[in-house]
Amino acid sequence: MYQNGIENSSSAGLNAGMISHDEKREAAGQGERNPSFHGRSALLRRLLYILDVLTVTFAYVLTVAVVPALWPENGIDASRHYGLLPIVIAVFAVSRHMMSQDLALGRTTMYSQVYCILKEMVQTIGVLLILIFLLKLQFVSRLVVGWFGVLSVSLLIMVRLIIHYWYFLRRTESLEQALNVLIIGSGRRAHILAKKLQASFEWHVNIVGFLDPKGESAGRREGDEIAGHVDEIGRILRDNVIEDVVVAVPRSMLGDVQSIVDACQEEGVRLRFMADIYDFDAKKVNLSMVGGIPLLGIDFVDRDHNSLIAKRLFDIVVTLAAMPVLLPILVVTAIAIKLDSRGPVFFVQQRVGLYKKLFPMIKFRSMVVDAEARMKEIEHLNEADGANFKIKEDPRITRVGRFIRRTSIDELPQLINVLLGDMSLVGPRPMSIRDVSLFDKGVQRKRFSVRPGITGLWQVSGRSDLPFDRWIELDLEYIDRWSFMGDVKILFRTIPAVLRGSGAV
Repeated sequence: MYQNGIENSSSAGLNAGMISHDEKREAAGQGERNPSFHGRSALLRRLLYILDVLTVTFAYVLTVAVVPALWPENGIDASRHYGLLPIVIAVFAVSRHMMSQDLALGRTTMYSQVYCILKEMVQTIGVLLILIFLLKLQFVSRLVVGWFGVLSVSLLIMVRLIIHYWYFLRRTESLEQALNVLIIGSGRRAHILAKKLQASFEWHVNIVGFLDPKGESAGRREGDEIAGHVDEIGRILRDNVIEDVVVAVPRSMLGDVQSIVDACQEEGVRLRFMADIYDFDAKKVNLSMVGGIPLLGIDFVDRDHNSLIAKRLFDIVVTLAAMPVLLPILVVTAIAIKLDSRGPVFFVQQRVGLYKKLFPMIKFRSMVVDAEARMKEIEHLNEADGANFKIKEDPRITRVGRFIRRTSIDELPQLINVLLGDMSLVGPRPMSIRDVSLFDKGVQRKRFSVRPGITGLWQVSGRSDLPFDRWIELDLEYIDRWSFMGDVKILFRTIPAVLRGSGAV
């Protein structure tokens, strides 16, 4: 639990699970002379991000300029390829953002960074090829794309090697620029914190010492420096260069927290508290201010806004790009439904979506008009367990309905829900009010913490053949392990699953 609070934090400071109390030093101008760890690390990460984007931009421009000159017989239109540059930059920027933690200096080996660069460029080229196919950009040369990938990887690795060498040289030669931290506590929590601080960030962290709240250190280990008792914090802050004080003991072990606050405030030293108050496995911990009141936020689902924006843009772009291809299928299906049985073409039902908000989900009608009214008559024939309802030979299904269900064509109108923002291309399946009312475990409702999808892990793992509990397990697995490229992989795996028709009812 404690380690999650350190590693999953979204803060750029020591730890988003530690509350920054006062930043008077920066306000007084001292932060410019000796910038805080927060500022140095955040600035370094932003600069690396910008440098990588510029490197890839240069690689693409160079490729488009050189390849047509080397292979003039291919008739490559350089001007039209330059027009593709914004898409290339956007795709790489998203991929680079998702890989940022794996490419952090000081926390990964150079070998790991090279591997991550290869992986992010494979993702970039893969998504780029998908967009080229969907947008029907026939002018794009495979030579340009291929050489762009090779040149980008080469330049990114070369730049990273130079920075890696410079970074470690600077880190070892400039220890005087280290962040000096005093930890209040001398037990296991304090020592784990010290090791995490020294191993988790780009710039060197110097542990000045530990303050023992009991007067004697029961958790003392050989080589640890016990700087004194908590009551001596005023003297220790006065006599030492200290930039951060971190409280790493439960409040019940501290006699007077206010004295610590006052001492740090007088010296203009930043104060932080370890926020592992309860036993939880959080995806993100952050602090916000509301009317001067600090609120500690604990998020149990990964809701990185940049990643969610990328997912939303991907949904819109892919849906709009697919519409010209799918439109004839939609028209033919609508005509077939109308000729096969009386009633409307579409079936609209209230489904439970994000945060349990109801929305009208649209499908092609595959059953007779009074199917909902006849539900109670055949509920005893249900062949599925749990809250799900399934009958392989459901008498309410029409002739056309059986075909469009087997081929999943009945789901295509849900692309309208995707454009409206009610659904995503990939996510947990939206469930009916009836099915949700039959949930027997609280954790099953975690699926409502993300936007529902047209397809998901359940679709590519057996669809309706899966037992209900396994279906929910896959939904929870998707939520806990979500990634942008994971969505792309599920979309590709959906195509053969639909063609096989396995699990369709």
